[in-house]
Amino acid sequence: MQKKLYGLDHLRAFAICFVFLYHYQIPIFGHPEWLTGIAKFGWTGVDLFFVLSGFLISSQLFFNIKNGIKISFKDFFLKRFFRILPLFWFVTAVYFLVPIFREKEALPPLWKLLTFTQNFGLNIQDYGTFSHGWSLCVEEHFYLLLPLMLLFLQTTNLFNKSYWILIALFIFGFIIRFYSWEILYFPNSDKDNAWLFWSKFIYYPTYNRLDGLLIGVSIAAIYQFLPEFWNKISRFGNTFLIVSLLLLIAAYFLCYEVRSFYASVLGFPLVDLGYGFMVLGAVCPTSFLYKWNSKTTTFIAALSYGIYLIHKGIIHLTQQFLLTLNIDINSSITLIICILACLIIAYILNKTIEKPFMQLRAKYNRFK
Repeated sequence: MQKKLYGLDHLRAFAICFVFLYHYQIPIFGHPEWLTGIAKFGWTGVDLFFVLSGFLISSQLFFNIKNGIKISFKDFFLKRFFRILPLFWFVTAVYFLVPIFREKEALPPLWKLLTFTQNFGLNIQDYGTFSHGWSLCVEEHFYLLLPLMLLFLQTTNLFNKSYWILIALFIFGFIIRFYSWEILYFPNSDKDNAWLFWSKFIYYPTYNRLDGLLIGVSIAAIYQFLPEFWNKISRFGNTFLIVSLLLLIAAYFLCYEVRSFYASVLGFPLVDLGYGFMVLGAVCPTSFLYKWNSKTTTFIAALSYGIYLIHKGIIHLTQQFLLTLNIDINSSITLIICILACLIIAYILNKTIEKPFMQLRAKYNRFK
């Protein structure tokens, strides 16, 4: 098994590009007309990130458990700290200290950003600036709960029965989304601002977005704990990718009216299942994604976190600057300029913030 899983870099690069294009075509930015049809489904790029995170983080912890290494909360959270918080704090500071960077008019309260609770009760009409930080909240909740649950399962000798927890959480997802749609959203669905209630009660809360993370955890469990089964299914890498595309096509049509009952209750798990098969295929040695080593996707994947954090602000700044030059911000040329601007700024942040802190993390791992 090769140490570097190139397939995951391809998926990470695809996910950030899909999210970028989706956000680029929202009404607050100028964009070419042709983009909307292509980027309409781009909101699901975040779901791919969830599946990737579920797989990568749980796979690391499962590897330790499989090899009899005790889970260290200190080591786990310090690694997450060095990887996530420095750049997040920097971008948050820019949002609060440099008003021109804000893509919309109002920021959420600082305490919600710093405590990763922004995604609960999020009103994107009044506090829509840096709204994409909601997905980091979901990820942080996962980073907190997963090691705690694994420790509980180890100390109670219930780890071999843990698949029941996964099943229960999947079922819980359907139940809580049904409740959220029927009780919290539907009574407000005929209002002019119904989309605010849908996003607030269904789209953003962590308890409605667990499916992708759980699917990633499930793939990691098979990958680490069922080697014979894994060897059998890993022969079908490209088949899994085809299944992924078919499921995502079905999810596209199911979620075409994203605030419908079926999209709200069944859409997220179908999207995540589609991306789950994509991740599964990408880590199978027989798939073309596994074998394909691309410097371009590796480069974009390395910058994906920085791009995600800064892309709305950079698009806003770039388009405002181009307006002063009388350049049409709805043109394809402007789109290309905005892409290049995001890549350049993300690269600078990677070199000046992300890499130095990752080097500190490596030193900590050597000398702990």
